[in-house]
Amino acid sequence: MLVQFDPSAFLADSELLSELEKVASKIDCQSDRVLFEQGDPAVGLYIVGTGTTTISLTSESNSTIMKVDVVSGSLLGLPGVLGNQPYSLTAVARKGTQISFVSLMDFSALMESNPSLSLKVLQVLAAEVRTARRALYE
Repeated sequence: MLVQFDPSAFLADSELLSELEKVASKIDCQSDRVLFEQGDPAVGLYIVGTGTTTISLTSESNSTIMKVDVVSGSLLGLPGVLGNQPYSLTAVARKGTQISFVSLMDFSALMESNPSLSLKVLQVLAAEVRTARRALYE
């Protein structure tokens, strides 16, 4: 059974995105590129610009539980980074997609220097949790 997931659940506030972009580095997506795989150690956040990025969740038996194309402005990898846990999803950017990467160290430094952004980060995380819970109960 494939769970339906709201692709806007990962959407971040424009102020948060603007601040993150100041410390981000661009990732070249001249071909399809795996940003991270489910179970990989969390090393940072990914900001989706224009183009197509697909996130997916697989079961232990390797069947796809959820797969969705996220929208521009999405922030990927947040639960892993905040919880110091492995990524819970797999993210693949398609050829030509604009992606920015914020390392764990840069993210932590930004949160320390601008604590008001932490509330905006929690808003994204809360939206992800609400959407996941809704999807699982439908």
